[in-house]
Amino acid sequence: MKNLRLYGAGLLVALLLALAACGTSGGGSGGGGGGGNGGGAGTTWTLRNLANPLLGVAYGNGLFVAVGREGAILTSPDGVSWTQRASGTSNRLWGVTYGNNTFVAVGDVGTILTSPDGVNWTQRASGTSNWLEGVTYGNGTFVAVGEGGAILTSPDGVNWTQRASGTGDDLYGVTYGNGLFVAVGDGGTILTSPDGVNWTLRNSGTSNFLHGVTYGNGLFVVVGGFPDSSTILTSPDGVNWTAQTSGTSNPLYGVTHGNGLFVAVGEDGAILTSPDGVNWTLRNSGTRDWLHGLTYGNGLFVAVGKGGAILTSPDGVNWTQRASGMGDDLYRVTYEKGTFVAVGGYGAILTSPDGVNWTPRASGMGDDLYGVTYGNGLFVAVGMVGAILTSPDGVNWTPRASGMGDDLYGVTYGNGLFVAVGDGGTILTSPDGVNWTPRTSPTGDWLFGVTYGNGLFVAVGKGGAILTSPDGVNWTQRASGTGDNLYGVTYGNGLFVVVGGSLDSSTILTSPDGVNWTQRASGTGKRLIGVTYGNGLFVAVGREGTILTSPDGVSWTRRTSGTGNWLFDVTSGNNTFVAVGEYGTILTSP
Repeated sequence: MKNLRLYGAGLLVALLLALAACGTSGGGSGGGGGGGNGGGAGTTWTLRNLANPLLGVAYGNGLFVAVGREGAILTSPDGVSWTQRASGTSNRLWGVTYGNNTFVAVGDVGTILTSPDGVNWTQRASGTSNWLEGVTYGNGTFVAVGEGGAILTSPDGVNWTQRASGTGDDLYGVTYGNGLFVAVGDGGTILTSPDGVNWTLRNSGTSNFLHGVTYGNGLFVVVGGFPDSSTILTSPDGVNWTAQTSGTSNPLYGVTHGNGLFVAVGEDGAILTSPDGVNWTLRNSGTRDWLHGLTYGNGLFVAVGKGGAILTSPDGVNWTQRASGMGDDLYRVTYEKGTFVAVGGYGAILTSPDGVNWTPRASGMGDDLYGVTYGNGLFVAVGMVGAILTSPDGVNWTPRASGMGDDLYGVTYGNGLFVAVGDGGTILTSPDGVNWTPRTSPTGDWLFGVTYGNGLFVAVGKGGAILTSPDGVNWTQRASGTGDNLYGVTYGNGLFVVVGGSLDSSTILTSPDGVNWTQRASGTGKRLIGVTYGNGLFVAVGREGTILTSPDGVSWTRRTSGTGNWLFDVTSGNNTFVAVGEYGTILTSP
């Protein structure tokens, strides 16, 4: 079983299990990109922002170095100002350390990179295709650990030798202290070695995942957990281990020691401190982002995590969020009044006049926002537990009472009416975006997307659900001819187009009237989540960076996105298509 820290699997597995709760309201309400020649529209896409999760961080030679997904490397002399560096790889990087005047980063499929300065990186031959998830330096030796009990050692970071670990369990973390290497991993696995070559399996007393390990003040401290539980173990010698009470139910992923203090980080922004490894205090991190990597240097603790999160603290108690140039998942985007507005995780709202330069806006809330539209002089965003926000300009937002506790996934405007849809077939309408009325829905299935066109509202959802309404009040269930979840819907060129799919398949449906639906061949096995129409072109986006275009909704062509991140929505405006997705990904195309 892969590491729970695995964003590429762990987070996406959660997405597969409950995709509806992850902003899958694709949808076309921001459509109208009107003018201009179609030419190569939607063919060439440019990456504008890629907020990869950061998974490891180290300090050495006066520099902090953070690494993460898709080969992301950031450096900072002070923990405050960060610069993105070219790694030369698109493989995920799990861990980084400093020793022997060299930074060493490790990652997927045996990736090993070295750098003398944190800026210029060279790929090294590891001799393995196993994922490498932890690395440390001690006693003149680099030690990397990973998938299937993989252990490699190197005197210089360049030449690596595989070692026998004696276990097939994945190893996630490794440290050196008191003359001993200690590695931890799956099922409570703990290994020790005096030299990095000969390893002994130790009894941890737990079967939980163990993710991080450090040494300080004469004590080894290991952290980990399982969903809804945390684990902390301590040992003076690496052999005899004692379980400690953490005071939190969040799994812990990283731990370090500095300035006389142990600090551990984990899920939902959890940060714990302890002067002795035994007594732990929960601290306020100011974020709900998962935190994965942690280091201490130059009088500063630095924690990194999901969406490029970076936090710093001089004492482990008071934490400040820093700008990494990255952000949270973005679930929906629309365009109107010369402004693109994107919404996403933890109340994230970004605006842009051109799709290239983006400014974060204060939403005043921490709940995920799943849908956004524009109508009647107002932007309206919807999200978790019935959240509704309105804004006249995309900059200043006001919370509104929906009267509902159900999650809302999609919203559109048409015929003088806002319509929002969500959990359990929820349908709400509002003439002004402020006062909302629940409507009777003919289905209890989740509704993920809604649009308006040709005098008709069309809502789509779980299990192939399609509903239509001429007025937003009276709804009729239609036969879609599929049992796949339907996530996005748009209208253009006299045609409704719906997209969706299952785990390893895609679905495209078209209809001239919202009543009679025809399945179309997508040419891809990737789930589709969002769709829009503009500039004479339908554009659909989805799993693993999938982008399809069609002039008629019938014949579809696969386009190169340049990213493997999931794309949740797409819109058209100002002669530009903008797609948004996982880890703050933003793509544009003319």
